[in-house]
Amino acid sequence: MKGLAGGRGRDRLKAARLSPRDVAHVGSSGLRSRPMRVVLSALGIAIGIATMISVVGISASSQAQLLRELDKLGTNLLVASPGESMFAGEEVKLPEESVGMVGRIEGVQDVGATADLNATVRRTEKVDEDDTGGIAVKATTADLLRVLRGEVGSGGWLNAATGRYPSVVLGHVAAERLGITEPGRQVWLGDRYFTVVGILDPLPLAPEIERSALVGWEGAKRLLAFDGHPTSVYERSADAAVEDVRKVMAATVDPRNPQNVQVTDPSSALRAKAATEGAFSSLLLGLGGIALLVGGVGVANTMIISVLERRYEIGLRRSLGATRGQIRIQFVTESLMLSGLGGLAGVALGAAATGVYAHSGGLPWVVPLWAVGGGFGATLAIGTVAGLYPAVRASRLSPTLALHAA
Repeated sequence: MKGLAGGRGRDRLKAARLSPRDVAHVGSSGLRSRPMRVVLSALGIAIGIATMISVVGISASSQAQLLRELDKLGTNLLVASPGESMFAGEEVKLPEESVGMVGRIEGVQDVGATADLNATVRRTEKVDEDDTGGIAVKATTADLLRVLRGEVGSGGWLNAATGRYPSVVLGHVAAERLGITEPGRQVWLGDRYFTVVGILDPLPLAPEIERSALVGWEGAKRLLAFDGHPTSVYERSADAAVEDVRKVMAATVDPRNPQNVQVTDPSSALRAKAATEGAFSSLLLGLGGIALLVGGVGVANTMIISVLERRYEIGLRRSLGATRGQIRIQFVTESLMLSGLGGLAGVALGAAATGVYAHSGGLPWVVPLWAVGGGFGATLAIGTVAGLYPAVRASRLSPTLALHAA
């Protein structure tokens, strides 16, 4: 009987278990009683997470825009141009029949060409001849715009009629430098005025065209002493045939001297840019991580002060039967809630900053889920670490000493 009574006494003295609801209640009690301190402590965490989310989001948005441009412009464009001759000082020219030969390669869909002309373009003949503004003058075939998948921003493209007469199409950079905003104006090109019949939209795959004044192929022969040798041959092929076309393109352009022809892929620059878009974000990510650690130190400091201020509460709870484990859980939960609030605020701020940047730059709004999950997970980890020492310190307080000190 005595053993039975002792067992029942021990059962009655056994500490009550806290439900998840009880843990959340006692863990949030300290936050509810000191709202201003909570806001200031969570601010450090929020700044760190917002920095990290915005850096990743802005980088991802820029990459998405570049990939969108690649999808639109395609990666099946190749350009053949003169390389370096084996003999120093010898000028390399592509054969006149290069365009037609490339068009016969199996898999090639469209072919166009340009040729550099020995001429300048200026607003009027009164402008100094040396003041070219970096604008090149090129002869172009009628198919070039289709090959580049370009669009005319205003006016029209050169056709069989306008391409034979003093008409010119300006790349959008060339138009800006000449101060031409609409078709119908005239520019001094070579030794006569040419009428601007169109202004192109940007061409990311052909920046050299953006900075050029384009004259029809036949018009260049008649009016600008063009010899008919192309400088660049552009071809668009089926996606599956790109590598096969690349292998034979140089030999097709110049069968006698294929070593004098270089074949390039304009889309490779955009792909490389997309691949390295996040390279310069590493520093900012590091700064965000430092801000996050500083925020974690702030949370730890807040929790330590909270333990010192609440010794009476801790002592009273211990006197009423709360175990050391329950005290630890209370303060770790409070630290987690404090960090979690900062993390949620940081994610919201970072996503909002990314949205503002994307909207202002015309980019798609992209915030990777791994960045959100990783950032919020980091706040919880920091909250746990920051709350461990204050929680252990609180659990070790003697009930009698805590009540006496209070």
